[in-house]
Parts: sequence; structure tokens; C-alpha cells
Amino acid sequence: MGAEALYPLKFTPIFKDYLWGGTKLKEVLGKDVTTPTAAESWELSGVDGNVSIVAEGTLKGKSLQDLLEVYGEDLLGKQVFERFGPKFPILIKFIDAEKDLSVQLHPGDELAKARHNSFGKTEMWHVMQAEKDAELIVGFNKSLTREEYVKAMEEGKLLSILNRQKVASGDTFFISPGKVHAIGAGILLAEIQQTSNVTYRIYDYDRKDKDGNTRELHTDLALDALDYDLRNDFHMQYATDENRLNPMVKSPYFITDYLHLTDRVDIDVEQRDSFHIYICTEGESVFTVNGKDHTLHMGETLLMPACIDKYSIRSEHAKILEVHL
Repeated sequence: MGAEALYPLKFTPIFKDYLWGGTKLKEVLGKDVTTPTAAESWELSGVDGNVSIVAEGTLKGKSLQDLLEVYGEDLLGKQVFERFGPKFPILIKFIDAEKDLSVQLHPGDELAKARHNSFGKTEMWHVMQAEKDAELIVGFNKSLTREEYVKAMEEGKLLSILNRQKVASGDTFFISPGKVHAIGAGILLAEIQQTSNVTYRIYDYDRKDKDGNTRELHTDLALDALDYDLRNDFHMQYATDENRLNPMVKSPYFITDYLHLTDRVDIDVEQRDSFHIYICTEGESVFTVNGKDHTLHMGETLLMPACIDKYSIRSEHAKILEVHL
């Protein structure tokens, strides 16, 4: 089977129910959640033990890993396949924080490779909905030395040195490795990240799970991974012009553009030599590939194989994130 067997792919969501999750994945995004609450919907994942499964079409039931091993660069793009091999490099999630998430950070590639034989974790958040006065934690509110940070932790004063940021729908944040962060209560967002599940948790509000246990903290592991500098480089500004791709984030790990559709847009990405991911955050749209229509609703994610490099998208109203390498 060659590249002609590939088509725009949707995958069955993988749900995670953590103690801070809520009901918006089901009530707002229409996810088929079977538990009373759900924290995350993993839309597109190559993480070991959590590999996405094709939801529809002739490849239904095949895993993302199956596709990578059969189609390789036809799916990923030649330059992406040369860089990553049969390993999908991006993880896409929707996250519903009914309660505050733990305060955490992620190591970069070098440290993650040495400690965990993993990629590091660079990520971005795009806020889809936020309740009044909802806020995120991103970075510290002043530059610190390692010693000052340790002292604050020992004295139980971590929360006093964190930078809090009020948020609204459309706000976008780029979280580089080492930057301390936490999603606050009342926020529904889309997360785009490197394929990695390495997290160092440094504070969890002394919460206990249903069995009465507190969650593990990674206080010592975090010390060498933390970015102690005050850098206001995380709140991304971007244009919202209709019917064109507006740049949001450009990093070595993913490039994300914003598309507000009110008409038809023709896409030609032959020069990019990469797969494309489309995440619908509002409304719905129709992708036309070789004369066949594929609908993308709010809360759905579509993987466009690299070998499909010309198509159109149309909608009377849709907001979409486009991700590629």
C-alpha cells in the first residue's frame, strides 16, 4: 500500500481523569466521556502506552505507530522522518481544568535524554474558554538564584514568587523547558507539545487523591531543570485576520498558525515537506481533498498526511489551529 491509501485522519480520543478535571470535555466539546469528570483528551499521541487509533475510514483500527511504520515519510514528510524516524513528534490535547493543576515544569531535550531517555517538553497553550478571573501561573515574578528558590521552597513561600496571569479566550502561551507553570481553575484549552510525558511537579496544594494519598513531588529533580530568570517571553501576540494563516508560535519543535475561517481558503503546502494538524477550537469546517469532503467540528483534530499537500478548507465560521514542523 502506497501513499494513495492515506487520507485526512481522525483518531479516537484517549481520556485521562485526574483529580482536577471537570465536565467541559463532554459538555462543551461533545466528547464521548464515560466518567463523571475528565481532565484531558489526548487527540493525537505517539506516547508509549497511549498511541492513538484511527477512528474512521479504510485505516480504522490501525494505530498511529502502525501508520508510521508503513507510510513513513509519506505521512510525516521526508525531512521530519529523517529527524524523528517512525516516532510521531507532537502530542495534541484538550485540557479541562475545573480545579488548579499542580505547579510544574519540564526538562529540555538534553536533560530528559540523560535522565529518562525521552524528548524534553516544549509546549504551548491556546485558551478556548476561561471563566471570569481565571488565571495561569507562568514563570516567576522576579529573577531568582537557585539558592533563593530553595529558600522559598523550604519556607513554604513558593506561591509568593510565582507569576500569575489573568486569561481570556484566545490567549496563547508558549512554555519553554524549565519554565514553571500551572493551568488555573476554570480554563479549557488546547495544548500542543513535544511527544514527552516527563513532568516535574513541585507543588500540589497538599491535595489528596480518592485514596487519601498526596501526589509525588519532584523537588530535587527540578533544581537542575528550572529556568530561574524573569523573562516575559511566553504570552504570544498574533493577528486574527480572517481567511489567512496568522503566525502564532514558531519553534524548532512545532510551528502553529491561527486561521479564522468565514469563507473558502485554498491550501498549498508542498514546500513545507511536513504533516499538518488541524485543531478546531470553534465552529466547524469542511476540508476538500481530491474532491472528497471531510468535516471538522469544534473539539476535533485532523491529521493531514504530508503526501496530501493541496486541499481547500471552507466554513461560514470556524477557528482553527494549524500545526506543522
